[in-house]
Amino acid sequence: MGCARCGRRQSDPASGPSDWRRGVLHVQQVLVCPACAADGALDSLDRCAACGSTALVRRLGETTCRGCGAVDCAVEGEGYAEAPAGGRSALEADVAAALERVLRTGVERDGEAPPASRSQH
Repeated sequence: MGCARCGRRQSDPASGPSDWRRGVLHVQQVLVCPACAADGALDSLDRCAACGSTALVRRLGETTCRGCGAVDCAVEGEGYAEAPAGGRSALEADVAAALERVLRTGVERDGEAPPASRSQH
């Protein structure tokens, strides 16, 4: 899952907890990267009708406010103007490219003969 705003993919933190933020947007759990969070992206997420917090989480079909504990009280946020450029389609392209690099057998690599045509002694 990538950032809901810019599409940047999340990676495992070097150590400690992740600095990515969770939230809800249009009744879906989303992630917001640290750069977008610092740039005000959290303001466009759904909010709790009871306390106004954007610290919402989706679990088992319910939206729960982590601020006050209210359940299914979300007011839909404005969202983002356009869909992220990265996200799943970028991930699919990266995976396809990696598979092509690993699985290609008929292409020479760095001047070496393909594995099938190497002489065996």
